[in-house]
Amino acid sequence: MKTAVFSARRYDKTMLARANAGAGHELRFVEDRLTASTAALAAGCEAVCVFVNDNVDAAVLAILARQGTRLVATRSTGYNQIDVAAAEALGIAVVRVTDYSPHSVAEFAVGLLLAVNRKIARASTRTRDGNFDLEGLMGFDLHGKTVGVIGTGKIGAIFARIMAGFGCTVLGHDPCENPAFVQAGGRYLPVQELLAHSDVVSLHCPLLDSTRHIINAGTLARAKRGSILVNTSRGGLVDTNAAIEALKTGQLGGLAIDVYEQEANLFFQDLSTTIICDDVIQRLVSFPNVIVTGHQAFFTVEAIGQIMQTTIDSIGAFERGEELVNRVPRP
Repeated sequence: MKTAVFSARRYDKTMLARANAGAGHELRFVEDRLTASTAALAAGCEAVCVFVNDNVDAAVLAILARQGTRLVATRSTGYNQIDVAAAEALGIAVVRVTDYSPHSVAEFAVGLLLAVNRKIARASTRTRDGNFDLEGLMGFDLHGKTVGVIGTGKIGAIFARIMAGFGCTVLGHDPCENPAFVQAGGRYLPVQELLAHSDVVSLHCPLLDSTRHIINAGTLARAKRGSILVNTSRGGLVDTNAAIEALKTGQLGGLAIDVYEQEANLFFQDLSTTIICDDVIQRLVSFPNVIVTGHQAFFTVEAIGQIMQTTIDSIGAFERGEELVNRVPRP
């Protein structure tokens, strides 16, 4: 089945080709993001394979439909970049990766927390320059602290279990309570109460209308002063400007993010020799108590392998007319 693969990096090409070895689909790799301007590159392809920062809105879907595309497969669990209602109206099926190593993201979130709390990146930079002074590098023990987890699905529950292993009290907020989170020692609270009691807050929920800017000026003002915020889920969960103001006043004691609400034009590319015109991200990285990484929490051999295999399996199932178990929304 002819498939145009957008936002294709070298690792995408290598691992998707490996997963496709026994399936025999014709893969057309496109390094550009999918937009209205690049949609023509999928002409003649029955399927397109996209990633988190591709633009799959109604206008793009209309172009794809006219060119014969009948399937959109996203190499991600989240699908907020896709107008699913428009796709359904155009007769285009949408599939996602409903399950891949949740440990990859949960473990990375813990790594970000340790890095920002114990000033690991700053310490490493100092020692490379021959500076072994400890001034300004003091953190705090996680043992005995309270950690709030907003979104307690598979990833959130694993993160909670790891933090419980550190000796933390774990609080959670989610409209759907997860027994695995409770088994890890977690206790559910309303989001405002969770924020007020938590020394650390980690976000693990999808980006929906109800969760967009769930962390905003109002919620930050009611959070425990000096708390650390970690986000490895979706950038739109955090009002970045509000977070900057909270950092400036000390209300937010630290910020560690692997996602950013305006990341589409920045992440997954080398901009080291260009002028970055995004003043917000430039302001963020200027803070000594902020760590920003480029949406890499999912980036492990196990997770990428599973993502690619699931994507190829979904394309094959569509070609054979079988039930799409990873369809969005499920039939």
